Amino acid sequence: MTAHPSPSSRADIARFRAKSPPPSPAQNAMSVDVEDYFQVQAFADRFGRNVWDSQPCRVERNTEKVLEIFAGAGIKATFFTLGWVAERYPALIRRIVEEGHELASHGYAHFRADEQSPEDFRTDIARTKAVLEDAGGTAVIGYRAATFSIGRDNLWALDILAEEGYRYSSSIYPVHHDFYGMPEAPRSAFYPTGGPGFEEYPVTTLRLGSLNLPIGGGGYFRLLPYPLSRWAMRRVNRHDRLPCIFYFHPWEVDPDQPRQHGLALKTRVRHYTGIRRMEAKLKKLCRDFQWNRMDKVFCPQ
Repeated sequence: MTAHPSPSSRADIARFRAKSPPPSPAQNAMSVDVEDYFQVQAFADRFGRNVWDSQPCRVERNTEKVLEIFAGAGIKATFFTLGWVAERYPALIRRIVEEGHELASHGYAHFRADEQSPEDFRTDIARTKAVLEDAGGTAVIGYRAATFSIGRDNLWALDILAEEGYRYSSSIYPVHHDFYGMPEAPRSAFYPTGGPGFEEYPVTTLRLGSLNLPIGGGGYFRLLPYPLSRWAMRRVNRHDRLPCIFYFHPWEVDPDQPRQHGLALKTRVRHYTGIRRMEAKLKKLCRDFQWNRMDKVFCPQ
């Protein structure tokens, strides 16, 4: 095994090389981070992993709802799935694959990559890859770090992903955020390990002046009026000539999930605002843009 420094130097960013964009930006990449409501980073202090199995799980029914939305819209997507979920709901994993979607890794139990040692990270991503491939009967080549937790201080994680047989990551969000973000990273697909063979697909941002604005999904999509999100993504397609990468979670289409009380205002706003409107907005998004799996949009060969 190759040794990796921790943390990485900012100089490592110099190795990034841009990848040529797809021939047409008309087709965008739809992705789903398959985790349950109690597994989100904002609830980490409330739901330790030792109590996950005692919580009322809703990830299976919510992911099935997402699959039905996609089937109705005739689109395919990439499902970045926790190994923890795959072990408990193998039939759901088989359905994702059987319906033509891409199965990808979200790590085993939503550990932040920037809180893992290189050895722990390697063990986690290898274990998850094996669990998903066993459940789905298909190769897993994509990875997304929990809470977009690969950034300037742990770029070694990208080297380890390549060594463990992954072909791409979508783990860097080039924005300022209190939980994550690497605003100096490229906004479009790039080779993070110095050459072809492994690629990073950053979640979509809109460049306005000197700022990258987050428009790639999650809480931002629920908070913003839909016409504004649609305008921003169309601008990325038409002005930047880039495909968009959109992401969301199954719990975001579940307004009846168990409500948590006593939350900080910021956490409450981020998690619950717009949930009742999310399904309708998602259906509009599926209708207004062309969508496909991450691997089909960026590495179709």
